[in-house]
Amino acid sequence: MFTFSDLAGRPAAGVKKTAGTISGRFAIRKADEDQHLAFGWAYVSQDEARNQMEDHSGDQLAPEELEHAAYQFVELYREGGEMHERGGCAVLVESMVFTEEKQQALGIPIGTLPVGWWIGLKVTDEDVWAKVKDGTYPMFSIEGTAVREEIPAP
Repeated sequence: MFTFSDLAGRPAAGVKKTAGTISGRFAIRKADEDQHLAFGWAYVSQDEARNQMEDHSGDQLAPEELEHAAYQFVELYREGGEMHERGGCAVLVESMVFTEEKQQALGIPIGTLPVGWWIGLKVTDEDVWAKVKDGTYPMFSIEGTAVREEIPAP
């Protein structure tokens, strides 16, 4: 079994921490109660203006590193868990990394969407679904490990 940590843990050239960056949390944007489906951004590398985003841990992930890790996750794992403690709670049913190139190919004007990883999960665990519905779990959280590389502020 692989975790996102395993997949994102390859040489971590794209993981950076710096001052003066934008940070944010990415809420579940759509849910289908009948089908137990939840959709939203798993990770945003750059906002719509192409400013580098900083995650909840204070780290940054370059778009090409995010894309690689997302592809590996989809290929090898596809399972969602609960709070990084328990697996088998959800199954990935939708995944797309919206790079600038893909946005252009889809006819999405640059600046409309962030550069990030959009996912959809079918929640198979009733207790977890109840927590999604009542707002206990309002967003996705991906787990990753890497070697931090300090970069100077511009």
